[in-house]
Amino acid sequence: MLQKGNLVDLILAIIIACEIGFWVFVVLGLLARYVLRWRRTGAVLLAMTPVVDLVLLVAVIIHLQGGGTATFFHGLAALYLGFSIAYGHKMITWADSRFAHRFAQGPAPVKRYGGAYTKDCWKDVARTTLAVGIAAGILWLLTALVDDPGRTSALMGFYPILGTWFMIDLIWAISYSFSPKKRPTKTK
Repeated sequence: MLQKGNLVDLILAIIIACEIGFWVFVVLGLLARYVLRWRRTGAVLLAMTPVVDLVLLVAVIIHLQGGGTATFFHGLAALYLGFSIAYGHKMITWADSRFAHRFAQGPAPVKRYGGAYTKDCWKDVARTTLAVGIAAGILWLLTALVDDPGRTSALMGFYPILGTWFMIDLIWAISYSFSPKKRPTKTK
């Protein structure tokens, strides 16, 4: 039987494995798509990235339903899941554009400045809002499933973190609304 400390280490290991798994599926999917020209295989591998999130959620629920006590790492799993679901498509698109440029003569990735960068900042505020909502929902779900405040008190500390994350992203977008990112000047 695993000791309490070992279970906490196991949850951390699962979080790390899921993050690695996410990027393994992305890289394998892009390699299949652009290097091997296996479009369908690449699409299937890229479609597997949400499965990684599901594995993490199930592992955390099983641990807590089995009598485990929530720790910082359970809250971190909720935060990771929110981020991964809300920003996963953007991260895959970012990697895809670079692979397409490198391996399939696609256009070079475009750096955004001015109003285009500001618009992207506001899109990120929407993504962050979604991520925070998902993470908060998962925290609530875990707390409701366990139904024992003594075993889920560590999760309550994540709500202020979620609020801080949202506020930083909002301030970032507001600042670029008033002072858009300038294109760097070329120097010789």
